[in-house]
Amino acid sequence: MSLTAPRRSALADQVISQLRQEITSGEWPVGSRIPTEPELVEQLGVARNTVREAIRALAHNGLLDIRQGSGTYVVATSELAGVMHRRFADAAPQDVAEMRSTLEAGAARLAARRCTPQELRQLETLLGRREAAWADGDVERFVEADATFHMAVVKASHNEVLTALYADLGTVVRSFLREEVGDELRAEDYVEHAGLVAAITAADAEAAATEAGSYALICRGLIPRAAV
Repeated sequence: MSLTAPRRSALADQVISQLRQEITSGEWPVGSRIPTEPELVEQLGVARNTVREAIRALAHNGLLDIRQGSGTYVVATSELAGVMHRRFADAAPQDVAEMRSTLEAGAARLAARRCTPQELRQLETLLGRREAAWADGDVERFVEADATFHMAVVKASHNEVLTALYADLGTVVRSFLREEVGDELRAEDYVEHAGLVAAITAADAEAAATEAGSYALICRGLIPRAAV
């Protein structure tokens, strides 16, 4: 008797591929609730059992989280990101802050040397969105804006391995940032990021690394706020 899992149908594999594309393209961002089973059945033109099989497969791989009575949510953008999310769900906040500090400092150093004019304009735009979300007191929008800003800095490093690694850790970073922020945005907790953009714009690699490497540690209280 074979102990291997039953082979999925070709149609189920096709639906899995379609749903994964919605996730990896950003159409269904991390934290969002995906359409209901009936909605997906109508959109994809397949049987409900096929949709259910695809959703369960993506949940097993760590991309989706099925929450009874609430719906199904995107929790990661790749299988590796799902593994990262499960592996580090109980990690010490200090360890996550130090990991962020190390990766973000290295990325910012490279970004200061390699960032294109278009990427600089994007960083300015994302910085503005982050500040606007803070000013509005919108916790969820701020968390997303902050995470998006830091991801853009990492992408500006033009290091594909570093960018992929940071993207796969994105769920971990967002989860801990969400915990750090709490239920409301408090003025005394704000850490500005204008200095980082200025350092990258000036092509000052060491200043950019210092700025980027300090933020996660400041938020966690591991270094004083006067450090930046």
